[in-house]
Amino acid sequence: MATTADFRNGLVIEYNNDLYTIVQFQHVKPGKGPAFVRTKLKNLKTGRVIDNTFSSGVRVNVARVERRPYQYLYKDDVGYYFMHLETFEQIHVDGSMIDNPEFLVEGIGVEVVVHAETETVLTVDLPQFVVLEVVYSEPGLRGDTATNTLKQAKVENGSIIMVPLFVNVGDKIKIDTRDKSYVERVKA
Repeated sequence: MATTADFRNGLVIEYNNDLYTIVQFQHVKPGKGPAFVRTKLKNLKTGRVIDNTFSSGVRVNVARVERRPYQYLYKDDVGYYFMHLETFEQIHVDGSMIDNPEFLVEGIGVEVVVHAETETVLTVDLPQFVVLEVVYSEPGLRGDTATNTLKQAKVENGSIIMVPLFVNVGDKIKIDTRDKSYVERVKA
């Protein structure tokens, strides 16, 4: 059991007979009335995000979850396959449990979140950044670097990313997997 004082981002709690992870929380102490905690909760089965308000000090059940290191192997019609890095055990995961699965590149390391009591896979967390090569992009204008103008670029996995004008075909770029945004150009 935990209270609202123990809330932190990523904490998995049992709420309405389901497992939710805390995406965002804020302690609020209004000038009049009791304190409360405003939260955004993500359902681990459906992926739906809901807003909820807890009274300050209310007790919640914390679910015991483990983060295990896995390596992405391949994808087929059934789903995605991963291998545990220590035991070499292979698991199959449905694509709905992965945020932005298009950034899975063969051999990439991921963290699989597993419910410890039932040994069921809850989610697959990709690394925050991946490095991919640009396979197609319109050429930028020489010297046009004073503005924050962006253009579309297609990377090796087929995703379209908005990049600055100086990025060319063959460049390797770092991409944030959470919001599919360009971070920087990577030197070879």
